[in-house]
Amino acid sequence: MRTVEETGSTNADMLALATAGASEGSWLRAERQTGGKGRQGRAWDSPPGNLYASTLVRLRPADPPAATLALVAAVALEEAVRVFRAAGATIKWPNDLLVDGAKLSGILLERAEDAIVIGIGVNLAHHPDLPDRPTTSLAAHAAPTDPATFLDVLAETFARWLARWRQEGLDPVRQRWLDRAHAPGTALTARLPDGEAIEGLFDGLTSDGALILRLASGARRVIHAGDVFLI
Repeated sequence: MRTVEETGSTNADMLALATAGASEGSWLRAERQTGGKGRQGRAWDSPPGNLYASTLVRLRPADPPAATLALVAAVALEEAVRVFRAAGATIKWPNDLLVDGAKLSGILLERAEDAIVIGIGVNLAHHPDLPDRPTTSLAAHAAPTDPATFLDVLAETFARWLARWRQEGLDPVRQRWLDRAHAPGTALTARLPDGEAIEGLFDGLTSDGALILRLASGARRVIHAGDVFLI
């Protein structure tokens, strides 16, 4: 586990390390990022005091689909948060954690050949003001936690859930995700990559981890990619 004072993006650095032959299980944490990024190319505000870390998974032929590592990361992160805050957090598809409806963290997966880099940002001490969604920090709901201590716990929970994903398949990960997610029937809006917005009620996940929305017509719509918001 390596820590640097400052970098542009831990994900970009880990991708470079992966290309150079870094092994699975490597972690890189930065005290501060100057070019942090979230899903769909959004900037990720990165002041000191929060967690900015990336890890590496090397895909094997028998592994479940690579995209389902987003569910692995989400359940591992929720479990780590639960260590520091008894009530835990709620998972929102595909992999955000919410506390009282406000975003606590983000997860970004990027791939280079057999390497999947998983970047995790958690608002431990601070949270940004965003125009399109409420945000929060762990410090607003629990005792202050330093990034190094939090990452020690997260690395352990992630390794354990990654092993289950490999040995038992996606089913136990998917079930844990559903147990920790917002309740069935929760009203959601999904904004798709082409700009379409779809409103519906949360109706679970498909066997491969895609979101199912129950529309007003009673039809079910499967969402494979997009931004999801609570209504």
